[in-house]
Amino acid sequence: MSSPAVVCCDLDGVLWRGDEAIPGSAAAVAALRAEGVRVGFLTNNSSRTVATIVEQLDSMGVPAAADDVLTSAQAAARLLAEQTPAGARVMACAGPGVVEALTSQGFEVVGEPPVDAIVVGWHRDFDFDRLDRASAAVRGGARFVATNVDPTYPGRDHLLPGAGAIVAAIATAAGMGPEVAGKPEAPTVALVRERLGRFGVMVGDRPSTDGALADALGWPFALVLSGVAGSPGEERVPDPPPPFVAPDLGALAPKLVDAFAVRQ
Repeated sequence: MSSPAVVCCDLDGVLWRGDEAIPGSAAAVAALRAEGVRVGFLTNNSSRTVATIVEQLDSMGVPAAADDVLTSAQAAARLLAEQTPAGARVMACAGPGVVEALTSQGFEVVGEPPVDAIVVGWHRDFDFDRLDRASAAVRGGARFVATNVDPTYPGRDHLLPGAGAIVAAIATAAGMGPEVAGKPEAPTVALVRERLGRFGVMVGDRPSTDGALADALGWPFALVLSGVAGSPGEERVPDPPPPFVAPDLGALAPKLVDAFAVRQ
């Protein structure tokens, strides 16, 4: 590995599952930082605000600043801002994290048509009424942006339906697919490069997104088996495997420290 020591770390399934920290994850981040490695946190889960994510990290013993946190909500808002003017009416069929990101880009966040665009992300209160309003907005010509299309989401005890399930329902009802902003798409690649630099290691639990993002960045991929890839019936370890594979972040950190030491 060359250049600055940077680790971009997924959250759900890597540092925690639901509201429970994965054992050893906080110590792993501390060990990486002790070796001078910068650790950034990147999540496809758009539902939470940055402050909420920082608070959860802090509660498990991982101090973090807002600038350390990158989300698919931020990537979606930036994607929308490229062609949609500030002040446009945007429906958030999503959680508070998307509302925060859209507001930061100067959009007027509304709950129903008429709208210029709609951003769809993971949230627990999606229902038929939201499906009706969202699909009607898309059929009416609103720009359709998805934070991500992950089919599942690592809950505390089992995998939950992910943002992709919500997006698929809206796309089916509207007869049109979305632009996608989160991992491993170009808006997230740009966000990572801007915040964390051009070189690093991507740590994640889902080869189809985290691994694909690593490929898009040109970074090594470090796979942990504490989330999606470690759940029955979900994604398998790729063949050939990525450069780093470990049961969890605690077991992975020493491998990364050794690799960075060789680089130096």
